[in-house]
Amino acid sequence: MKKMKTMTLGSKILWLALGGAALLGATTLAVRANDDKKPAPAVAARPALSVTTTLPQSTALPLKIDANGNIAAWQEAIIGTEANGLRLAEVRVNVGDVVRRGQVLATFTPDMMQADVAQIRALVAEAEAALAEASANAARARELQTSGALSEQQINQFMTAERTAQARLDAQRAQANVQALRLRQTQVLAPDDGVISARIATVGAVLPAGQELFRMIRQGRLEWRAEVAAADLARIKPGMSVSVTPSGGEAIAGKVRMVAPTVDPLTRNGIVFVDLAPARDARAGMFARGEFDIGKGQGLTLPQSAVLLRDGFSYVLRVGPDSKVSEAKVAVGRRVGDRIEITGGLDANARVVASGGGFLSDGDTVRVVEAGAQATAKPVAASK
Repeated sequence: MKKMKTMTLGSKILWLALGGAALLGATTLAVRANDDKKPAPAVAARPALSVTTTLPQSTALPLKIDANGNIAAWQEAIIGTEANGLRLAEVRVNVGDVVRRGQVLATFTPDMMQADVAQIRALVAEAEAALAEASANAARARELQTSGALSEQQINQFMTAERTAQARLDAQRAQANVQALRLRQTQVLAPDDGVISARIATVGAVLPAGQELFRMIRQGRLEWRAEVAAADLARIKPGMSVSVTPSGGEAIAGKVRMVAPTVDPLTRNGIVFVDLAPARDARAGMFARGEFDIGKGQGLTLPQSAVLLRDGFSYVLRVGPDSKVSEAKVAVGRRVGDRIEITGGLDANARVVASGGGFLSDGDTVRVVEAGAQATAKPVAASK
């Protein structure tokens, strides 16, 4: 009986020991579980790229007015025939030929004119002989006027015959000049220096007076007729420099000669006439674009490498105090050299990524380095 009580006491002690151990283990697991629930310490974000930054700069930018228009001849001369009913014998020039003032362009057959000239010369000689006879008779009549051998009526007849013979000679000489002029008109001459732009003349054709034979660009000069909005006409003055670029050609220097005094009521555009420098790429009738240089003005600019083009819009990447980039949509304007004007969407004191923005996304962290150190800095792998 005593032994059974002793064993029962030992069992109780064993069970108490096991229970304490179990409680201690449970407590330990609970503590560990609580430790696992504690937040892990924050890990600093690694920079995605090493970049340099830049600020918008105030730059003197040229003020320009853009316009479109056509290139045309400064003045176009129409060369026709003055002779009537003559056959065209020879054509000496063609389209594109450069001619000089007085150069023979075409000739008509001169046979008929030469015959007329010979005939009028004979008539002139006859009139000269008649005048000589009449002058001699008048001279004798004057000598006998005081002697009374001739009546006053006879003397007046001799003097009148002399004057009539003189008038006939003058008329024949005038007719001879007309025939000589017609003979010269059998040659078609260039009225000025220039370039032949059109040819209508055909060998063998019998043409009436006034028939067009050629067209010529006087002095080879071309002009650009720019269509400018009425609101901009007041800012354009004669003598201003213009840069004109024809389709498929290089820029040509020009100078404003005249601003049209009227505006088209339908388009509300006015014509500005611009004299062009000689250029091989320019042709009359070509379409061309141009820029009028009207002065200079101040504007905020950035390097073109800092402006990104995405989906048809321009963006820059601003760098914040926490070295994170944020995308900003901007409006751009003129381009001068390697810089581009920012007309809106960006503060003048904003720091933006100078280059390499195409490798960054909105919210990326960057490491800002000096411009001189950028050449040696290596990009850090992006960490998301």
